[in-house]
Amino acid sequence: MIIDLPSTTTSQLNKKLVEIRERGGAVALGRVLTLVIAAEDDEQLEDAIDAANEASREHPSRVIVVAKGTRSAAPRIDGQIRVGGDAGASDVIVLRLYGPLANQGRSAVVPLLLPDTPTVTWWPGKGPKAPAQDQLGQLAQRRITDAAAENNPIRALRTRSKNYAAGDTDLAWTRLTNWRAQLVAALDLPPYEPITSASVTGEADSPSTELLAGWLAEYLNVPVKRVKTTAAQGIVAVRLDRPSGPIELRRPDGKTGTLIQPGQPTRRVDLHRRDNRDCLIEELRRLDPDEVYEAALRGLTKLSSGRKPTQRSKRGGAAAANGQEPAAESTATKEPEA
Repeated sequence: MIIDLPSTTTSQLNKKLVEIRERGGAVALGRVLTLVIAAEDDEQLEDAIDAANEASREHPSRVIVVAKGTRSAAPRIDGQIRVGGDAGASDVIVLRLYGPLANQGRSAVVPLLLPDTPTVTWWPGKGPKAPAQDQLGQLAQRRITDAAAENNPIRALRTRSKNYAAGDTDLAWTRLTNWRAQLVAALDLPPYEPITSASVTGEADSPSTELLAGWLAEYLNVPVKRVKTTAAQGIVAVRLDRPSGPIELRRPDGKTGTLIQPGQPTRRVDLHRRDNRDCLIEELRRLDPDEVYEAALRGLTKLSSGRKPTQRSKRGGAAAANGQEPAAESTATKEPEA
């Protein structure tokens, strides 16, 4: 059920929610958190609501979506309430702020927050440089951004690393969960030898590739090369060098990975790209600071970089077709991309 309330107030929205609950019991009271979504446009708004509805089946919540309307319009709030089948296991409140109110999202959200429950703020598109200092970010215990949605993902990621505050996280980091699990599991198998160096290959503008390299650099404390390629999308391959031979995890097609290590049979593992719904569900499972993500951000300063040839070259194309990463054109070290 969707109820539109044009030119409304937060008080009227609250009264309408109580009326719906008393009349039909459509809005349950068992909410564990409030999820605030800062949306930029209608397409992004609907995609974010769909992801939040799916996440609410594991994390029942109140979802408050803040969308900015025309700044030149007269000040008003257009509200919308979604319950039942249109809201998953949550109640969804959409606020469109016009005129001077477009920059007053905090004032509009505060009266609608659930009492005595944590608050999480999510920017599914372009987010603030310092989430903890943003007016909506100040309301939250956890702040979720998505560097992959930025015009310059790597620059956005490095800017946020400088402004990191406890409680910040990014969906580019959450998309790495399966990669990290496979690499840790591989290191648990014999031979138990130290890693001497590592390299991570992926798209030049892939923030997940950057964070994976930073995580390895921080925790392995060895030289890690961030190799940029146009042969495939996202993360392409990880190589961990050991005296007896390297551990290699390759994913040339964006779906299935191949794990190769000395003394072990070659294995195929599921490394499909995770969507926003799965990543949001994972992030809402914890409301404490993510120290591992913070460490990965610190590791970004330790990376060296190189570039691999594209699939246009015969050698690179054949290697990619065989599930192998193309050979590097240069191993020269340069400053990490900002």
